[in-house]
Amino acid sequence: MSTDLAPTLDLDALRDRVDTVLAEFLRHTPAGISSQSRAGELTRALTDFVLAPGKRIRPLLCVLGWHAAGGAEDEEGLWRMAASLEVFHAFALIHDDIIDNSPTRRGRPSAHRAFAARQRPRPDADAFGVHAALLLGDLALVCSDALMNSAQLSTRQRQTVLPLLDAMRGEVLMGQHLDLLAAGRPTGDIDEAMTIARLKTAKYTIERPLHLGVALAGTDRDLLDLCSAYALPLGEAFQLRDDLLGVFGDPALTGKPVLEDLRSGKATVLMAVATRRATPEQRRTLHAQVGRADLGEEDCARVRRILRRTGARDTVESMITERYERALAALDTGLLAPPIAAALRQIAHRATIRTA
Repeated sequence: MSTDLAPTLDLDALRDRVDTVLAEFLRHTPAGISSQSRAGELTRALTDFVLAPGKRIRPLLCVLGWHAAGGAEDEEGLWRMAASLEVFHAFALIHDDIIDNSPTRRGRPSAHRAFAARQRPRPDADAFGVHAALLLGDLALVCSDALMNSAQLSTRQRQTVLPLLDAMRGEVLMGQHLDLLAAGRPTGDIDEAMTIARLKTAKYTIERPLHLGVALAGTDRDLLDLCSAYALPLGEAFQLRDDLLGVFGDPALTGKPVLEDLRSGKATVLMAVATRRATPEQRRTLHAQVGRADLGEEDCARVRRILRRTGARDTVESMITERYERALAALDTGLLAPPIAAALRQIAHRATIRTA
């Protein structure tokens, strides 16, 4: 346990330091592509995407895991590894938007839409946009590795950190694949929806970043177990909140249209609970409307009414609360320094009580 921490940790200051590392790294034309060359459009687009305002929750958790395990404040390798998680996240988001054909990301055109818009009026502008965004995502993956490699990990650190990094990457890709398989017509399979939430969010967003920080400082089995006890319920709550915002959120705050999840037929716990509880007539409506690429606002409103009347929305809110409380309870072990426990409680609040 770290003993030289300030009484409180300023999460916004930690996030600013991550952004400084990201900006400095991206300033040096990643992958050797000059930003002034024609191909430099990719590096400029990557810089804009990565440095756009965001939660930076994965780097923050990595830093907190490091401090929880007693890591020193001035370890440059920590900040580079933490920042590399944000660049890997850019890879995941860019490809996810292609898969979902999302028009926006963080209130701006998604990468493939932005590339396409710059190519109009050429007839293959949409295809060009998808192809360019695929390359942009690939570049983000390459740059994530480059930033991680620049951390100059010791042999011991590489042996403990890299298997966890590989596990995180495999889990999120498997979760994405299961998400694809399950999309379309709604079902009442809550277990499948929760499995997707654990892989795509709970482990990828919360558990593995904490594990990576702990492993970098020195593996501690009890501490890793505590991280999991906190992270998994919190990560599930984070995804459940996303599911609610995807249907009931304000697009001006979320940066994404509320029709998107319903049009793609996402296999969410929200939809699974509603499908299980729906009357035959309500179930016919869900099957007819959810997953329709041309779903309009009026039919979307009908689906929302069913989600409310079946109690699915209230049930998911209760699930979020239960998991949030379970995550906080995991911190009450005395294993963490008070500033770390306080920071993790603050992150739990930000992850679950939010509008974007």
